[in-house]
Amino acid sequence: MIPDSEIPDPLWVFGYGSLLWNPGFAVAESVVARLDGYHRAFCMSSIHHRGTVEDPGLVLALDEVEGAFCQGVALRVTPGEEAPVLAALRERELVSSAYLERGVMLQPADSRPPLRALAYVIDPDHEQYCGALTLERQAEIISAAVGGRGPNTEYLFNTADHLTEIGIADADLTWLANRLRG
Repeated sequence: MIPDSEIPDPLWVFGYGSLLWNPGFAVAESVVARLDGYHRAFCMSSIHHRGTVEDPGLVLALDEVEGAFCQGVALRVTPGEEAPVLAALRERELVSSAYLERGVMLQPADSRPPLRALAYVIDPDHEQYCGALTLERQAEIISAAVGGRGPNTEYLFNTADHLTEIGIADADLTWLANRLRG
């Protein structure tokens, strides 16, 4: 976790996966934004939300890659709700310590200047990191896994559909969704 003194003010959160369609908090404002230096990937084994220890699923994470970028949505937390939202996000995102909480700079798609936001990125040294899976292997895992928050396919379909709705292209997610929808 980053120190409270480094929490962005106002509190913006970068959504690139389930936060796009299920932020879990009231959003005061949202804007499509770009994060440089990371890409969205099914590179985290999910043993809680979309799989189990015995049959892990996959969830999206921001994987740090030089020259990469990820388009997502900057979500501004409703003023006065920062403390409970931050606590809920930490409980949700840091459940297994595979994600690292980071302050990042986002470039909004509109004309506003860059903004500082909170993001959850994968720890490539964590045992749940699995960044070398082929798309076909990802599809096999996602098709079979179910966790505490439901089927892994539901997570994939909701994320892919929401990205399409807001005009963000992600070739890998589109391929996976099409492959698993049959």
